[in-house]
Amino acid sequence: MVFILVYYGIVNRINYLYMLKEFKEFAVKGNMVDMAVGIVIGGAFGTIVKSLVSDIIMPIVSGIFKVPDFSNLFIVLKGTGDSFTSVEAAREAGASVLAYGTFINALIAFLIVAWVLFVVVKAINKLKKEKDVVEETPAGPTEVELLSEIRDALKK
Repeated sequence: MVFILVYYGIVNRINYLYMLKEFKEFAVKGNMVDMAVGIVIGGAFGTIVKSLVSDIIMPIVSGIFKVPDFSNLFIVLKGTGDSFTSVEAAREAGASVLAYGTFINALIAFLIVAWVLFVVVKAINKLKKEKDVVEETPAGPTEVELLSEIRDALKK
């Protein structure tokens, strides 16, 4: 009985060590690390884009359309009958609100992110094509072709 318990303890420890080794190999693969870096950079980029839209682009658009704050554009679908000055005030009062200004902000942020990703993917594809062109250049004449040329030159 003791032998069986010791045996299973050793087997479980070996399985644990093997699993730990396998996880370590998985975690440090290039693709996994690249993906983690991409997620972190993507999160930071999302914050930058949100700030760009909220703090720079939308004030300019608001100035052009003479609307003080795009994020406060809304329609009260069902409410208490009061007039509200902001989306938050309407929601706090229990009104059902269609906040299309917030949607416009999110749509502009999405378009900016999509455009940047398009440009990045296009640049990467261009670099891959250039790399493929360099690899496809011929290596030169083969050994048989060189020997044939030497033979032909000697015959003359």
